[in-house]
Amino acid sequence: MTGALRHRGPDGGGHILEGPAALGHRRLSIIDLSTGGQPMADANDLAVVSFNGEIYNFREIRRDLTAKGYVFRTNSDTEVLVNAWLDKGPDCLDLFEGMFAFALWDKRSRTLFAARDRFGKKPFVYTLQKGVFAFASEITALRTLPFLDFSVAPQALARFLSYEYVPTPQSIFSQVRKLKPGHYLLLHGGDVTTAPYWDMPPPDPDTGQSEDELCERLRLLLAQAVKRRLVSDVPLGVFLSGGIDSSTVAAFMAGMSARVKTFSIGFTEKSYDESAYARAVAKRFATDHHERILSAAECGGLLPEIVARFDEPMADPSIVPTYLLSKVTREKVTVALGGDGPDELFAGYEYFVGFNLAERYRRLPGLLRRGLIEPIARRLPQSSGYVNPRAVARTFLAGAAAPRNLRVQTWLSAFSPQAQVSLWRNPDRDFLAPSRLLAPTIELFDAFPAEAPLARVFYTFARQYMLDYILVKVDRCSMMHSLEVRAPFLDRDLAEFACRLPISMKLRGDKRKYLLKKAVADILPREILSRPKRGFLIPASMWLRESLKPHMDELLGESHLKRQGLFDPKAVAALRAEHQDGVCDHRKELWTLLVLQLWLDKNRPGIE
Repeated sequence: MTGALRHRGPDGGGHILEGPAALGHRRLSIIDLSTGGQPMADANDLAVVSFNGEIYNFREIRRDLTAKGYVFRTNSDTEVLVNAWLDKGPDCLDLFEGMFAFALWDKRSRTLFAARDRFGKKPFVYTLQKGVFAFASEITALRTLPFLDFSVAPQALARFLSYEYVPTPQSIFSQVRKLKPGHYLLLHGGDVTTAPYWDMPPPDPDTGQSEDELCERLRLLLAQAVKRRLVSDVPLGVFLSGGIDSSTVAAFMAGMSARVKTFSIGFTEKSYDESAYARAVAKRFATDHHERILSAAECGGLLPEIVARFDEPMADPSIVPTYLLSKVTREKVTVALGGDGPDELFAGYEYFVGFNLAERYRRLPGLLRRGLIEPIARRLPQSSGYVNPRAVARTFLAGAAAPRNLRVQTWLSAFSPQAQVSLWRNPDRDFLAPSRLLAPTIELFDAFPAEAPLARVFYTFARQYMLDYILVKVDRCSMMHSLEVRAPFLDRDLAEFACRLPISMKLRGDKRKYLLKKAVADILPREILSRPKRGFLIPASMWLRESLKPHMDELLGESHLKRQGLFDPKAVAALRAEHQDGVCDHRKELWTLLVLQLWLDKNRPGIE
């Protein structure tokens, strides 16, 4: 199992057998390079742990534990974790600031205790079959156990086609689960229980502070979050896209350390290239900047290789540039700070503006909507560029017609439940009903204790899209190159501050990230603050027509689909023809289908 995870920890490995328990580990050396090997036990050999991640405040926790009489033999955060468990049990999780997934065997009670960090930055998957409980950072490691079942559930395939990922806690395999973020797991006597230890707080409409006071508090929390993530015994750098988020991280880091190394990539297709913004930020803060410009052919050719290395299918097109950025960064450093988190925590996505716009649209007279606006939307021009007017209008209208708890997911979905009925070769399946297919979103939205629907959207976004799309992408692509990526914006104190902000401090009219932009207005270059959000995208539509067309012909062709027996070849052919001829932009649908087929072709799992 550990051999399958060598890319996550190339600096060493180990395992330990203790009665019915076996723990293994692969190490990426970052803190206490000489004595931090794992699995690691406490000084009295009462418990042993396998731990992935970092606890940034481990030195403060260690001081408190030392004062209580606990003995330490290393300078690692791993030993702090073990002793914190011995001191507080599951309550130790409240002490930890960091990103982590771990499993600890307590020899006294013969109990396995496992946990995942608050936002799920580090993965934890597990299965319980035939009396065997197995866990790992990636499903790839679990699949080395030949006596276990790793068949794919059709419902998981259907959810992937809607979400472009399989939402936690489900996985693509029917017998494998993902531990939810902010949760812990206990295994005792063959029984597995999970429970939450933290969740995102709802907004507080009355902070009792002025805007200026909130800005000052935000700047202090940003500085604290970045400083915490500079704890390392190896070189660090920053992913730099030239957007507000990564530029903010670079700015604060530049004020705390020697010349900062920054890393970015660009594209030969000018409409997608943002490298000039990254260069401007690098110049402003005098960083040691490293840049790589990529071509469409280079990126397109890498897609099958990257998809094959994911333990589950992942249809985010930016896995390609993220993979390449991680590769470039790893040539110089072992740890990079990234800008993930503020789009979800400070309302950076256009979907949030769209949600409010849809509320107003639904109040218009039906005659005006159906008789004028919708016919005009159907006649808008097509484009394969960054913005496709007709596709945007079509998507907006579909989401506006959906209930509030599914509106944003309707905009995000590659295939709607209705579209999937046409896609599947056997559409008479209960799991294609919208209430079942999109149940993960409905449950999150409806359960969050906030009155404002938009606050529930923020929460759902963080607990689904950020968790299973953004953070999985960054973790897998970076760890393929043995690179650790840290997310200052997901610092607990900073995140709780952001969660509690009134919605008006995040979204004011169509102004997104309102408070964040105000807080860094005198720090970042003006052109960075005023530029529109573009995201980390690639020209997927163009590549599907050109460099990826041979893969489309093979894996989405009639003969392959007939042999596979999952999808209607005629429905797929219609999507391809409309896209190839420019009649309709089906980039999301075709990209998602292609990624799924590439992944299935490489992994060849059984399907229930």
